[in-house]
Amino acid sequence: MTLPEPAPLAALRLHPDDDVAVCVRALETGETVLDGVVVREAIPAGHKLALRDLATGSPVRKYGQVIGATTAAVRAGDWVHVHNLGMGDVTSRVAADALTPSPLATQAGRTFQGYLRADGRVGTRNYLAVVTSVNCSAMVARRIAREVEARLGDRYPNIDGVVAVTHGSGCAMESSGEAMDVLRRTLAGYARHPNVAGVLMLGLGCETNQLSGLTEAENLASGDTLSAMTIQGEGGTSATIAAGIARMMAMAEAANALTRTPQPLSGLVVGLQCGGSDGYSGVTANPALGHAVDRLVAGGGTAILSETPEIYGAEHLLTRRAADPSVTERLMGRIAWWERHVAATGGSMDNNPSAGNKAGGLTTILEKSLGAVAKAGASPLNAVYGYAEPVTGTGLVFMDTPGYDPVSATGQIAGGANLICFTTGRGSVFGAKPAPSLKLATNTAMYRRMADDMDLDCGEILSAGVSIPAMGERILDLMIRTASGEPSRSEALGFGEDEIQPWRIGAVM
Repeated sequence: MTLPEPAPLAALRLHPDDDVAVCVRALETGETVLDGVVVREAIPAGHKLALRDLATGSPVRKYGQVIGATTAAVRAGDWVHVHNLGMGDVTSRVAADALTPSPLATQAGRTFQGYLRADGRVGTRNYLAVVTSVNCSAMVARRIAREVEARLGDRYPNIDGVVAVTHGSGCAMESSGEAMDVLRRTLAGYARHPNVAGVLMLGLGCETNQLSGLTEAENLASGDTLSAMTIQGEGGTSATIAAGIARMMAMAEAANALTRTPQPLSGLVVGLQCGGSDGYSGVTANPALGHAVDRLVAGGGTAILSETPEIYGAEHLLTRRAADPSVTERLMGRIAWWERHVAATGGSMDNNPSAGNKAGGLTTILEKSLGAVAKAGASPLNAVYGYAEPVTGTGLVFMDTPGYDPVSATGQIAGGANLICFTTGRGSVFGAKPAPSLKLATNTAMYRRMADDMDLDCGEILSAGVSIPAMGERILDLMIRTASGEPSRSEALGFGEDEIQPWRIGAVM
C-alpha cells in the first residue's frame, strides 16, 4: 500500500500563544488550515492569518510576543495586516523570561585562512585604500583607485584591489562636535581596517575636515603604509592623480608580500545586517544566522548586532541577557535617544517598515524588530558601542546605528567588522568593501529569482525541511570559506564602494 504524500505546509504558528500564523504560501478563500481555521479572504505568502477572533484594540502576538494591537475587529481566518493592525500601546509588550543559551559544542581549533596584522587583528581581505576627507576629493580618489588597480593587474596576486572610500560630507559642517567626531572616527576606522594593507588619505585642501585635524584626532601617523596629501597642495587634479598612483604603487610591494595563514575563529568580527526583510525573515534566515552567531561566539569570535530603530520593541530580548547592568543602561539610553530624535523630526518609530517590508508581510516595527533580533542568537550581550567606535570586545556586542543598511554596515566596518552577513527577503543587492558581504535569502522563490546576488538559500528551512541548526551550520561554513578568500556574490558583481555611507549627524550649513 502506497501512502499519500503529506499536504504541503500552508501556515505556520511560531509559538503556542500566537494569535496569528505565517502563511508559508499564498492562501485562497475557503481553505482549511491550522486547527480547522477557514481562510476568509485571499492572503499573500509571508503574511499573517488570524487564528482566533480578536476585538478592536486587542494585543496581537507573534513569536509569543506582542507585535501591535488590532485597529478593527478581526475574525479567525482573516488577513491581518496594515488595514487592521497598528502599533498600539508599546508598553503592553510581553516581558521576556531570562534566556538560557543552549549548550553548543566548542569551536576551539577551527580556523580560517586570514591575514594576521601587526596589531593582532586579522584580515579576511588584503586591499589598498584611498580614504577621502571630503566629497570634493571623491572623483580624484576613484581615478587613483582604478588606475592603480589596472597597474596591479595579475602581478600582485595577494592584493584584492583598491577601495575608494568616498562620501558626501566633510565640509559645510561644524568643525568640532558630534558630527565631526563621528565622521572622523568612521574614516579612521576604514584607514586602519584589518582588511586594508596600505592607505592614501586624500583631501581637497580647504575643507572643514582638514586632513591634519583628522589624522591628529584619530592618531593616524604617516609611514610606509599611510600617506596623506591634498589636491590643492599637489597642484590640481592631474598632478594629484599622478602623485597618488606613485605613492600607492610604493605600498603595493609590501602588501603583496603578505600571505594568508591559519587563524582562529577569534579573528572573525562579523557585522549582522538585514535589509528588504519580509514575513519569512524571522522564521528562516535570521534564526539560522543566530545559530551561526552562537557557534562563532563559542569559538571566541565576535558578532555585531546593529540598526537600533530595528530592535525597537524587541530590546527586552537583549537586555534579559546583558552581561551586566551597565550594558542594559547603555542600550536603553540609545533607545531613548532614538525616541527623542524621531519625535523632534515629527516622525514615528513605526515609520521604519518600508513599502517592501509591508509587501512582504511585515506590519509594525515591533514585528520587524522581533524577527531582526533573532540574528543575534542566544549568546550574552557583552557590550554596547557608539557608531563606528572600535569594537575591542568579543562575543555578541551591539553598535548603535540607523536602520538604513549602507549607513549601518559602514559603522560596523569602521568598528572593525571583517565580514558582513546580510539576510534579505525581498532581495537586496549590496556590497561592503573592504569587507565581503554574504547575502542570505529568506525564501526559496526569491533566491531562485535572484540567484546571481544571493549566497545561500535559507528558505530551504520551509521549502525543503532543513532544520534551523543545520542551516546555521551551513552559514558558519560559508563564513569560514568566505573569510578564507572565497568571493561572495556581491564581490563577483563588483559591489562595495558606492555603499560606503557614513552617518551624517547635524545640520548641513
